[in-house]
Amino acid sequence: MRQHFLITLLLAAFCCCASLCQVQAQDSLAKVTDAYLNAVTGKSEKINAKLEQASGKLLSKMQRQETKLYRKLAKKDSVKARQMLESANGKYQQLQQKLKDLLNGKKIPYISSLDTMTTSLSFLKGKELGAGQAGKLAEASKAVDNLSGTLAQSEQINAFIKERQQQLKEQLSKYDMGKQLKSINKEVYYYQQQVQEYKALLKDRKKMEEKALGLLRESPVFKDFMKKNSYLSRLFPATPGSSNGTGMAGLQTRAQVQQLISQRLGASAAAAGGANPLQSQLQAAQGQLDQLKDKVNKLGGGSSDMTMPEGFKPNNQRTKSFLQRIEFGFNVQSQGSNNFLPSISDMALTAGYKLSDKSIIGLGASYKMGWGKPFNDIRLSSEGVGLRSFIDVKAKGSIWITGGYEMNYLQAFAKVEDLRKPDAWQKSGLLGLTKKYKIGKKQGNLQLLWDFLSYSQVPKAPALKFRVGYTL
Repeated sequence: MRQHFLITLLLAAFCCCASLCQVQAQDSLAKVTDAYLNAVTGKSEKINAKLEQASGKLLSKMQRQETKLYRKLAKKDSVKARQMLESANGKYQQLQQKLKDLLNGKKIPYISSLDTMTTSLSFLKGKELGAGQAGKLAEASKAVDNLSGTLAQSEQINAFIKERQQQLKEQLSKYDMGKQLKSINKEVYYYQQQVQEYKALLKDRKKMEEKALGLLRESPVFKDFMKKNSYLSRLFPATPGSSNGTGMAGLQTRAQVQQLISQRLGASAAAAGGANPLQSQLQAAQGQLDQLKDKVNKLGGGSSDMTMPEGFKPNNQRTKSFLQRIEFGFNVQSQGSNNFLPSISDMALTAGYKLSDKSIIGLGASYKMGWGKPFNDIRLSSEGVGLRSFIDVKAKGSIWITGGYEMNYLQAFAKVEDLRKPDAWQKSGLLGLTKKYKIGKKQGNLQLLWDFLSYSQVPKAPALKFRVGYTL
């Protein structure tokens, strides 16, 4: 009797703990659902808008540039130029219709992060949500559907522009106008690079997204739902008796391939004293593949679908937004005291805009902190401010050529109104070298600059300036 009582008590305690854990998990999920839905909606709408803009801009530019090409061709063969222009306009119209049909058909390209978002939203539709969350879920689902359609359109556009590039190359090469396609090929490359960057943004999850997905993944119900309803499961339907819920009938597993290689090379391996003659070749091939991947990444590419025009060196900054091209920095320059000025540390904040991977222009402002005379008269003071402009051009490796023009106010001041004195501003023209180097994840720099206007300054400042700084 006592044993039955203890067993019953343990079972009751276990059930209570399980129920409590389930309630806590549901409460935790409810807390992050709002933030998760907002994050999914915001991300999807943002990427969708950028992708639509990039696609529309590319097609518009391509059509305009094709029209210019046919006008040039008309000078050589007006009849052929008119026929090609009419054919091109017809193809662009057909493409627009295909893009509309894609939205209606909802043909979704497989992207793992997009698949996870879509499946998680479908899973939440069958759950009890808090007040107002049903509307947010519908909004998030609509945003993800729109993004899926736009991504499908980009796949169709990519196929279209590849076809147009090949057709134009064949048609214009007969008239010795193949080089005229270079501008179109550049625009196509930058578009493909942008699409790759937007797809990468889908994988960049914020903390709340990761937390919500983590809670979902802990649920056996969600795992089962994911296996049955994800896009990947539709590509590989589940087969009876499969352990992972994914049908791979007819596909060889990695272990089977390795076993097959061992069987085929067994005799050769035995003759070589047990060594695998293919191992060194596989390692060498893997090394070459890694080198090729690194080379593609350095050139800005990330996909085998990207078309690199011959002799073209891409500007990786072109596909970035304005804010992504801004580089903030900080530097310090110090000079000793003289008969007119105390020891001064010139501390500056700068903002540079990356025109390309090899050139930066920017503006900055500095504050001149006075330290007094060394040892016998140490005191802090405001010794002036400065306004700067600069340009950096990459010379070789980590060495950059730096030029700039600066205006420095070299008087102590107590209020802003004092800075309005035009005679107190001193001009500096700078030219020199910058050495850039890595400090962990940050970038440091050393600058040696020659002020070629220093010889006419009063009071005369040092002609050579040495600055130490780093990128924020």
